[in-house]
This record gives sequence, C-alpha cells and structure tokens, in this order.
Amino acid sequence: MASVANLRTNVLLRSEETGGHVSVTDIVVPPHSAGPPLHAHNFDEAFYMLEGELIFQVEGALVAKGAGELSFAPRNVAHTLANHSGAPARYVLVCTPAGFERHWARVAAEAAGIEPPQWALQAIPEVTVVGPQIAAQP
Repeated sequence: MASVANLRTNVLLRSEETGGHVSVTDIVVPPHSAGPPLHAHNFDEAFYMLEGELIFQVEGALVAKGAGELSFAPRNVAHTLANHSGAPARYVLVCTPAGFERHWARVAAEAAGIEPPQWALQAIPEVTVVGPQIAAQP
C-alpha cells in the first residue's frame, strides 16, 4: 500500500510484544490527504480519533469522526479514510491480529531516511485494493 506524503507514524505496540494478537500505532494524517484507496484485509482495525477530523468509509457508508470518536473496520470489509480538512488529524490505530504495524514502521523509516528496524522486515498482511480513494467534495 502506498504511503501518504508527510504521514507520521509511531508504532506503540507490536506483534512480538503481544504474541501476534494486537498492534497499536499512533498516526498523524496531513491536511488535504486523500488517504489510501478503498481496500480490504484479513485483520480488524479500530481508529480512535485524538485530534482533527477524518472521513471514514466502511463499505458504502461515509462518516466524519473527530476527537474522542471511534471508527471500526471489521476484517475483510472494504474501508478507507481521508483528511479533507485544512488541519492535521491524529488517531490511534489498533489492529488485531497484529502484523500491519510493520508497514507503519517502514513508512516512518522511509520518511526519516533510515533503514527500518529488523522486526519490521517480516511479512506484512496482504491488502487488496477494491476501489478508489474518497473523492474530495467540490
């Protein structure tokens, strides 16, 4: 999955620390970010908003979420998110089972111009693109 320019990530809890059960990542999405294309994968994701606002699409439903709100994408259900606002948005991402945090560690390493940590070089769960990004409203 392609990375978003200026996306900031910090893996807080990884697979090796939880027996593969859960990972937790702190993510900051820059303003006016289209986010990833509509996609699905075989792990659950819970997005807990800390700051700003994101638009979430889970299946066909589009919903805006702000600080203190949660969006949930069950495994194998098409979903995506976008930040169409003029301010950054920050959320905590909880994935179960774990493994996708390796993607976020690689994104952070690439942004910093360094090699990813050894644990992040293990396999990343497969993500299947099933549709486009969330279009910005005119």
